[in-house]
Amino acid sequence: MRATTIHGPKDIRVEEVPDAAVRHPGDAVVRVELACICGSDLWGYRGVSQRVPGQRIGHEFLGEVVDVGTGVTSLRAGDRVLAPFAWSDGTCPHCAAGLQSSCPDGGIWGTGAADGGQGEAVRVPFADGTLVRLPEGVDDALLPALLALTDVMGTGHHAAVAAGVGPGSTVVVVGDGAVGLCAVLAAKRLGAERVIALGRHADRAAVARRFGATDHVPERGDEAVARVRELTGGLGAPAVLECVGTDQSWRTAIGAARDGGRIGYVGIPHEAPHLPLRELFERNVSVAGGVAPARAYLPELMAEVLAGELDPSPVFDQEVPLADVAAGYAAMDERRALKVVVRP
Repeated sequence: MRATTIHGPKDIRVEEVPDAAVRHPGDAVVRVELACICGSDLWGYRGVSQRVPGQRIGHEFLGEVVDVGTGVTSLRAGDRVLAPFAWSDGTCPHCAAGLQSSCPDGGIWGTGAADGGQGEAVRVPFADGTLVRLPEGVDDALLPALLALTDVMGTGHHAAVAAGVGPGSTVVVVGDGAVGLCAVLAAKRLGAERVIALGRHADRAAVARRFGATDHVPERGDEAVARVRELTGGLGAPAVLECVGTDQSWRTAIGAARDGGRIGYVGIPHEAPHLPLRELFERNVSVAGGVAPARAYLPELMAEVLAGELDPSPVFDQEVPLADVAAGYAAMDERRALKVVVRP
């Protein structure tokens, strides 16, 4: 089968790899119908995070089950399924608590020797605990919106939940990538009255407004903080969603937070920002978040997509066939695309 591999900075290839196959009784094999490129994939593409040459890549996909192991009880060949970006056994204490991203037997697609989502098929360990079956007869037009639930929408939602967003909230979202835009949508979904979206790109600001942003702040750094405080009567916001993970984005998030506020963070901290604990302590600013347990959020978010109540699909603005996946990476790296769908 064909799958996307990474060999070094800016070196993405589509190569023939061993076919995905059942190896253990709890496995399933999923034929990928749609996958996509994540902003976090760009860290390896740019050489910021190290990848083993030839390693698979991609962690967002949906598709059709084509084979199951003898121990799989909830799925059968022919089922259409969503795969959260991390697999989990579904039985450990962390899974039972809704924190599947901490499952000791779990992992993320495209890491180590695991299959990547940007390929023709994926072997799914712990299929019963990982995959979410779609109802029969789902309209293909809904697939992009459903694909977004496998990572970016669930991750944006996690930021909003961690920050305690609820009815009437005022929220600041730091970052205008796909996760940040989905965080805007998540905040609105949870009842936020005012959502202030930070970002420099006019096209992304348009998506943010479509998702419910009431204000747009294009400034960066101290100027962004000053603008947020101006918009909030000098106080800052009670809920800030940090969706980037850089030192600058963290400084902005802390500066934009109201005393007594909460920062929900989901941006991968590649630059390992050093949090000013004394300032957080003295201002009573709480910090919560981390790796989103996307599997926990999938059922409720899926139900809303199927009911026509939730549509994160506008984060996708380009599609490429698997053979041209390298062009999709280049488009995202060069900011010519926000988020690219890959169709095997």
